[in-house]
Amino acid sequence: MSFAPKTLTLGVLLALGSSLAAFSAPALASGGASGPHVAFRSTGHIGEVIVNPYKVAPLTAVIRNGGYDVKNAVVRVVPKAGGQDLKYAVSDRQVLSHGGIPVFGLYPDYVNTVEVEYDRVFQGKTEHFKDTYQFYTAPVFLRSNGLNSQSHTTFDVKVEKTDPAFKDRLYFINNIVRTPPDASRMVWNNPMGGALEWAFGPENAIVDSTGTVRWYLMPNDDMYDPEQPYKAGIMMGFQQTADGGLLWGYGQRYAKYDMLGRELFNRRLPLGYADYSHAIDAAQNGHTFLRVSSSDYRRADEKRVHTVRDVIVEMDENGNVFDEFKLFDILDPYRDNVIKALDQGAVCLNIDASKAGQTLSSAELAKQDQSDDFGDITGVGAGRNWAHVNSVDYDPTDDSIVISSRHQSAIIKIGRDKKVKWILGAPEGWKKGFAEKVLTPVDKDGKPLKCENSRCEGGFDWTWTQHTAWRVDAKSDADVIYVSAFDNGDGRGMEQPALPEDKYSRGVVYKIDQKKMTVEQVYAVGDDKGYEFYSPVTGLAQYMPDKDSFLVYYSTAGLGETLAGKKGRVDIHPYLAEYKWGEKEPSVLMRFNDTMGYQAWVFDLTKAFPKL
Repeated sequence: MSFAPKTLTLGVLLALGSSLAAFSAPALASGGASGPHVAFRSTGHIGEVIVNPYKVAPLTAVIRNGGYDVKNAVVRVVPKAGGQDLKYAVSDRQVLSHGGIPVFGLYPDYVNTVEVEYDRVFQGKTEHFKDTYQFYTAPVFLRSNGLNSQSHTTFDVKVEKTDPAFKDRLYFINNIVRTPPDASRMVWNNPMGGALEWAFGPENAIVDSTGTVRWYLMPNDDMYDPEQPYKAGIMMGFQQTADGGLLWGYGQRYAKYDMLGRELFNRRLPLGYADYSHAIDAAQNGHTFLRVSSSDYRRADEKRVHTVRDVIVEMDENGNVFDEFKLFDILDPYRDNVIKALDQGAVCLNIDASKAGQTLSSAELAKQDQSDDFGDITGVGAGRNWAHVNSVDYDPTDDSIVISSRHQSAIIKIGRDKKVKWILGAPEGWKKGFAEKVLTPVDKDGKPLKCENSRCEGGFDWTWTQHTAWRVDAKSDADVIYVSAFDNGDGRGMEQPALPEDKYSRGVVYKIDQKKMTVEQVYAVGDDKGYEFYSPVTGLAQYMPDKDSFLVYYSTAGLGETLAGKKGRVDIHPYLAEYKWGEKEPSVLMRFNDTMGYQAWVFDLTKAFPKL
């Protein structure tokens, strides 16, 4: 028997669709598009767990409120055996912001146990609960550069020493993945020059005192795309703001997110500026200071260029420009004493072993200035890397900024009137108008030290190609200011040493009497560690008032081996050291293997989750 096909009528189709819909409805996870039944599983007394809620912070989660009002929450991430306990209170405002209880500090590739305590309010009734949640989080996943110079995409940390007084520490690590092939393809060419080609990959995480990763940033395409010029750039200068946010910049952007990865803002630089890197400061006046460049500067010779690392722009709360500091107009862009002493094999992130130990002559600089060679190259004059400013810090006592200029080996204070207040650096090469602003080194009794040929008696030394020249707020007032800095040590004494192994880096703190125009070196560490800790580029030093300690990140230790002529693979091994104030040996020492470091600093969990 055979059956001829029949044409389905509209009525049959509607009836069939209705039957299928009725049959399949129970399979919908939430009971229908608008039904009241929700089948999301929860093992507590409120809602479900969403891991990595904002897609960029995989070691975070939100325990949803389940439709209740949730108040007075406290979170504890139960440690692994021998691990570090993390416990923090959550403000009611943060619960409202995330639609539930934010969870921070999970272990990667692990079934985490999270204990939460909270008040649940419903229909005028308040109940107190203590719940325990268990859920898995995936392994750390960071970028690969496709080269044998990289052996892992997470942090290989060896904790060599931890004093019990520092066992509650969390450290934010701002590292970079060098030369990923998709991140360094673009250059500016109109106007000529600029620093866009420096677009290395991000590698940012928080580790606890055992060296275990407890948070990391995994940027999605909405935040970061190396193939898009306005979403590319090296993520640098991370700073924890007073309200618990995370502030940083990259390429043509600056951004602020909370620790769960929720975007607070992500803004393009104003069109007159370009090439953010290195330095950002959330200032006490509510503004943000960024180290950028001019995107279109007309030189006296009528050449139009992108300048390089030599402009500070001050942004207000709404992302509008409040003020700018054009350093090529404020300082002397043709002072070349330091530039002629630099190791041309290591100029910031431009590492070229073939030029190790080489320096530039006056004739070479003069010839260069007559050419059209512009961009992120060592040289003098606007349009070249003459200043290389790598930090900026606001001083609220006199409405001024303190900057670190690597290629002048100078820490400089500049007022709102765009006039130099003082210069902390060797006196050689400063012309009239600046020479009078150079601070006089003194001993602890205020007696001037004998200095000549860029060297001083009494153990005093200036900084050389330094980073992170920051005002120590806890020790400073309107007249006397303490400044910390990471003294990289290249070109020390305005010369290259006979042997590369003679180089060293240090963390240092100065005391500056701004009325007397004197400077005293009050504390220094790292000079006794020699070449093992020498970091030719990048680094950080910062005073920590909560434990009266000094944190130093020797961020490119081991890189000197490349410059010393070592062939083959070189293991860059940053050291993070935290010292009790006044001591020479660290109380905390961590070695980070096979990674390119930039900065590291103490992460404050109570600041990230303030009890408002």
